[in-house]
Amino acid sequence: MKDLWASLKEDIFLTDRLMILCALSLGVWGVFCIYSAGAGSAGRGFDLAFKQAAWLFVSVLAMLLIIIVGHNKLLEGAYPLYFLMLLLLLLTDLLAPKVNGAQSWLGFGGIRFQPSEFAKVAIILVMSKFLSRYPPLDLKTFFAALGVISLPVLLVLLQPDAGSALVYLVISFGMLLAAGTPLKYLLTIVGTGLAALPVLIIFVLKEYQINRLLVFIDPMRDPLGAGYNVIQSRIAVGSGGFTGKGFMMGTQSKLKFLPEPHTDFIFSVFSEEFGFAGNAVLIALFSILLFRVILTGLKARDRRCKILTSGVASWLWFQMFESMGMSIGLTPVTGLPLPFLSYGGSSLLAVFMALGLVASIYISEVNSKRVF
Repeated sequence: MKDLWASLKEDIFLTDRLMILCALSLGVWGVFCIYSAGAGSAGRGFDLAFKQAAWLFVSVLAMLLIIIVGHNKLLEGAYPLYFLMLLLLLLTDLLAPKVNGAQSWLGFGGIRFQPSEFAKVAIILVMSKFLSRYPPLDLKTFFAALGVISLPVLLVLLQPDAGSALVYLVISFGMLLAAGTPLKYLLTIVGTGLAALPVLIIFVLKEYQINRLLVFIDPMRDPLGAGYNVIQSRIAVGSGGFTGKGFMMGTQSKLKFLPEPHTDFIFSVFSEEFGFAGNAVLIALFSILLFRVILTGLKARDRRCKILTSGVASWLWFQMFESMGMSIGLTPVTGLPLPFLSYGGSSLLAVFMALGLVASIYISEVNSKRVF
């Protein structure tokens, strides 16, 4: 036990402490935002914040465990983890109860979790291993890589969870790009996807998902229905001004004008209370975090590590951009959580697990002090 503790202290000293500090700062800030979004002790705030703080503690432990185990060992088990993930997604499609028209949660022994969140980590691991062994430089290997990602995408679309499917595709795009895929292949796939949008909208998307796209174009077409969320979110963000109204002083969430303030629209709560100045600090923390992840990939010598970090960076960037964007009407409402801030143990745990992989890469590839 003493040897394990000594090894952990050495690893923490050798890893990218700035990246971890940014992640912890965002996580703690998220707990306070959730407390406020839940109307504090007068509402559900304390209960929600306590649960999020507990998940934050568990997530940090998971990150430390992954640092101890090391990314190499997890990459060795990438394929078994990938098939386990496919099984959990399939069980979700078959057994999970419907909540708001979607099947996203599995429960075992009183613990509920969202397999689609942990699938992001599994996808990053398996794609890193696959693309490093079979570089997608020709059509055969390129389509083989698309086959690997298509299975989890199809399974989450059946839930239906178009937001997670989109995240999987963005992660894969970033990893394919880092693996050296010819740009003409990627542009062809993007063009094909855009051309297929009408078919997707008509035959795949549910009615509520189509409504989200329509109100993205014009929220006032249904101001009391599908467009209500976006309108109230814009009001919350705009009313924050430069310095914000102050912690616990936001009115949109406290007066219950803003739906799902602790999950989908946590950025709106944050913006109303901390304003433009707070948003600048928040975006700076995200930017430093992403920069450190990308820098780790650039300095890594192992091809698998370069591809892996590109997947983590693509994931965090896209969810940050999408979640903030939908709060101000720049992107469609997808329900994707804002990393570190939105309420949800599965999302928080998955993100810290991914950062544990990056931290392990930093120790072995950047500091070159770990021997496997």
